[in-house]
Order: sequence, then C-alpha cells, then structure tokens
Amino acid sequence: MEKTPSKRTNQQNKALHVLFALVADEFEKAGVEMSIFAKLPIRVPWSEVIVKELWRAIQIAQVNKVSTSKLTRKEIELVYDTFNRMIAEEFHLHIAFPSIQQLLQDNE
Repeated sequence: MEKTPSKRTNQQNKALHVLFALVADEFEKAGVEMSIFAKLPIRVPWSEVIVKELWRAIQIAQVNKVSTSKLTRKEIELVYDTFNRMIAEEFHLHIAFPSIQQLLQDNE
C-alpha cells in the first residue's frame, strides 16, 4: 500500500506566515524595492500578503499548486529552498525557516 504524502502541519502553516512577515520586515529594512518584482509607479511597503504572493509564484512554478494549504511537508521544503536561494542570490539576505522554538516564543 502506497503512503500518501503528508499534508503540511499546523506548525508549518504558522511557520510559513511567520516567514512571510520576517521576509517583509527584512526587505523593508534592506530597502528592497518592490519595483524589482512588479512595475509599480509608486513605492509600496512590503507586507506578509505581498511576500506570500511572491512565494506563491515560485510554488506554482515548482509544484503546480496554487494554495499553500495543499502543499505537502516535502513541497514546503522544496519551495522554501528555492525561495530562500532567490532571496540570498538577489538581495544577499537569508531568512531561516522559523523553528518550533521561534513559534513558541512568538505566542508568549
């Protein structure tokens, strides 16, 4: 009997949203302009939602799934690796995938 790939966990879901917020914050601190990604005539501040859409573009290209809720644990790792590599190569930033310890600290 074939094992069905495990869906993402609730902790992974929380970690994804923490990651999106961390990336938005780091992009703002580093002065990363959104015009690099979108042709906008004005400066728009980075947000968790905007970073999630950037993640989603990579996710669709890599695993052909639109919703983050449909990702398996392994797919989250694959997309994160690509996402993180892009951030590192383009902006010389590294944002680690949030750990369980970080999630617990954020909930205190």
